[in-house]
Amino acid sequence: MQEVSHAGITGELRLSALIADLLWRVELMNSDILEEEAKAGVFDTRQPTYPLLAKNLRARRDNLLSTIAALERRASSTKIAA
Repeated sequence: MQEVSHAGITGELRLSALIADLLWRVELMNSDILEEEAKAGVFDTRQPTYPLLAKNLRARRDNLLSTIAALERRASSTKIAA
């Protein structure tokens, strides 16, 4: 029978919880982006009148999505190693 490390399980759960929290934050940012675009009436990021807050939120959201992808790769490599 294979012994399972308590620390390994705890680490996987923490990583899963972190990923879930970051995904929730991405959804919040998506809502905020849509709200800012609707207020300004501009939905095209190439327009000079595109809201600066929406542009900044998009950049933050994209960074979070990159972080989530890296964490998911780490989680899958940890599962494969175990």
